[in-house]
Amino acid sequence: MNRPVLAPRHAMAHRLSSVPMRAPLHVLLSTFLCALLSACATPAAPPPADLFFDEQFAAPHQRIDIGEVFALSEAMKRFAHSDIARQMREQGGPRGLIDALNRRDQLKLDYDSTQTRNAAQTFEARKGNCLSLVIMTAAFAKELQLTVAYQSVDSEDTWSRIDDIAFLSTHVNVTLGKGAEALPGFDPTRTMTVDFLPSNEILGLHTRQIREKTIVAMYMNNRAAEALAHGQVDDAYWWARGAVVSEPDFVASYNTLGVIYLRHGDLEAADAAFTHALAYDQRDKQALSNLAIVLERQGRHDESNTLRTRLAQLESFPPYHFYFLGLEAMKRGDFLSAKSLFAREVDRAGYCSEFHFWLGIANLKLGNVEEARRQITEAMASSTTSTDRNLYAAKLERLHSYGAKY
Repeated sequence: MNRPVLAPRHAMAHRLSSVPMRAPLHVLLSTFLCALLSACATPAAPPPADLFFDEQFAAPHQRIDIGEVFALSEAMKRFAHSDIARQMREQGGPRGLIDALNRRDQLKLDYDSTQTRNAAQTFEARKGNCLSLVIMTAAFAKELQLTVAYQSVDSEDTWSRIDDIAFLSTHVNVTLGKGAEALPGFDPTRTMTVDFLPSNEILGLHTRQIREKTIVAMYMNNRAAEALAHGQVDDAYWWARGAVVSEPDFVASYNTLGVIYLRHGDLEAADAAFTHALAYDQRDKQALSNLAIVLERQGRHDESNTLRTRLAQLESFPPYHFYFLGLEAMKRGDFLSAKSLFAREVDRAGYCSEFHFWLGIANLKLGNVEEARRQITEAMASSTTSTDRNLYAAKLERLHSYGAKY
């Protein structure tokens, strides 16, 4: 049986693909909350019109307008020309803007990966994922006549989940310059890079410049993935369509569009979208696994198996492989095996809070209370949403209250 799951998240963008597993198969949607997948070196042709099936989807519940991504609210304009402008005059350019973003007595920004927001929404909420924070920072910088350049950071891909949706995240940051000098290649002493990850996590990593339209496509792709994760298939379609039209080079959006068609039951349309993604990169694991699901549902089992063989050569164990096996072991009451399986996921993806959490629960079932506390503390520290942090904090409180009797 195949169970669709999406793959995306962090501060990046979303993309979809299937993952072969012993039990159900998962569709993985790669997310870009602060990230990007691959962009072609040369401009791509406009996407073929026959990739879109507007008549199959109801109108979106809200306006989807590229112009709103970087638009400043009146409150943002007042803040930019008072607080930020004052600090820029005192500190000489980009440093003033960066300090205004960092000072807790001014914006008081918090990192939260729950949803992707445009510039005005991020400012109003005072929180956002990496992509949201990059967009807001760039919006302020452009309003104050600073130069802006966006970089993709070749950091390790990270995975997270919402229910049956898995999110693959990559990372981007933004560089600000003083004047109107041309990008790229301006004097490094006159520029500053703003990154919303700790400096020790990005030190020495390779970056490459990307276009603003790619940032816009990432934003729309994220919104599509998030809508799909909440069952809003019609809205998801229009966001993904917007991402494809905005930046035809942004391959992740074709994958997302394919997953939306798959969820909608449009197998031929899903086939076309995934095939289009693979035309850019034949090693795209998300597109390969998703297309394998489509072919299987179409009864084309030999072709599906061929793709799964190719996928297995690229990726021995897909994301969450040992996690799902660990959950099965927990259901059987085999806590020792579950502990070992969750530990394998922690070893290869220690950033994922739910791996630490379930490793803690397995230890708790085995009577290892102190190790359970340690792992759930790690889960709370690595969580990227306030909801999860509160959940783990409550579990820790119970552990502290009941002690060894818990």
